[in-house]
Amino acid sequence: MDAQELLLNRHSNPRLIAPAPAGEQLNTLFRAGLRAPDHAGLTPWEFIVFEGEQRNALGDVLAAAAKAQGESEDAIDKARHAPLRAPMVITVVAKVKEHGKVPRLEQELSAGCALMAMQMAAQSMGFNGIWRTGWFAFDRGVHRDLGLEEQDQIVGFLYLGTPEVEVRRLPERDPAQFVRYFGR
Repeated sequence: MDAQELLLNRHSNPRLIAPAPAGEQLNTLFRAGLRAPDHAGLTPWEFIVFEGEQRNALGDVLAAAAKAQGESEDAIDKARHAPLRAPMVITVVAKVKEHGKVPRLEQELSAGCALMAMQMAAQSMGFNGIWRTGWFAFDRGVHRDLGLEEQDQIVGFLYLGTPEVEVRRLPERDPAQFVRYFGR
């Protein structure tokens, strides 16, 4: 699959089974992520990998956050089992650094670009995934339990694995509906 075809057919797949990328394949995903735009060479990213039994540890973190928020027992249980929906979850963190010319938002967008690059690399190898965020990404308790610093921000949880089912093709969109040429 060439790059243009990959980009024009990008899609998420929430139905994932083993295997997930491993070894050199996983390293390729990280290398793709590290090619994200990076103004001033700040490398504002961290990738926290949860696979196998470690997914339960992430589930415990999410369940503790749900409990602290006063969620129902069903919601707490759902949070605990969320990371088990894929054989691997990579938490992508913007490691924001103070910089006079590179604002926080730009560093967070850079981490988001890294996440998408990793998902696209996975898809190019026959894997797939889904980028999930939700309130957990902004919860300070989740940040604390994952060992993040005060300035850090989770930009997403990338669930990865082998597609269990073929997803329906996304509808084509007319670019003209989203493009405006200034002054015309």
